[in-house]
Amino acid sequence: DLMERTIEGFNENRVLRIEEKMGQMEVNLADLEQRIIGLEEAFYDGILIWKINDYHKAKQDAISGIATNLTSPPFYSSRRGYKMCCRVYPNGDGQGHQTHMSMFFVIMKGKYDAILRWPFQQRVTLQLLDQTSRSHLEDSFKPDLSSSSFQRPLNRDMNVASGCPLFAPHSTIEKNNSGYIGKDNSLFIRVIIQPTKDKDDAS
Repeated sequence: DLMERTIEGFNENRVLRIEEKMGQMEVNLADLEQRIIGLEEAFYDGILIWKINDYHKAKQDAISGIATNLTSPPFYSSRRGYKMCCRVYPNGDGQGHQTHMSMFFVIMKGKYDAILRWPFQQRVTLQLLDQTSRSHLEDSFKPDLSSSSFQRPLNRDMNVASGCPLFAPHSTIEKNNSGYIGKDNSLFIRVIIQPTKDKDDAS
């Protein structure tokens, strides 16, 4: 009887250990799937194409304070270049608060920063794409080389954003028959980093 109980206890512990291992494997698999999705969606040519789903909900969430901004997946100037992202405030930020959609460009800490040229110097173009007539809204700027936004990120994962608080008035985006909001209530954002003639990156 004692032997049976000992074997039973041993088997229960073994089953628990196997269940723990399987649980850890599921976590690892989910993490791997997320990494693969991230790699598939990443852009390595200095151009980001970003679809924002459910614009009206995103704007309402911003108004109510649930989520004031949305951040794009990272994109890169090349395989071994600068790491960057875009940040959008559907209900505006700063001067654009409550009247405009604000759009910003962000330099992120990247794997190859030690061998890239700093400060970042390439022209940045921000666009809200017109999904019907191609009358895209856009703004572009050359980096302010004295700004900390364009220096190498050292102490944090990303720099302070730089861009356009008054990027697009709500009245323009939401006007009847405008093509900025798709039939599925989506927006498309494009960010273009102007390539440089000399090699700034490590590719």
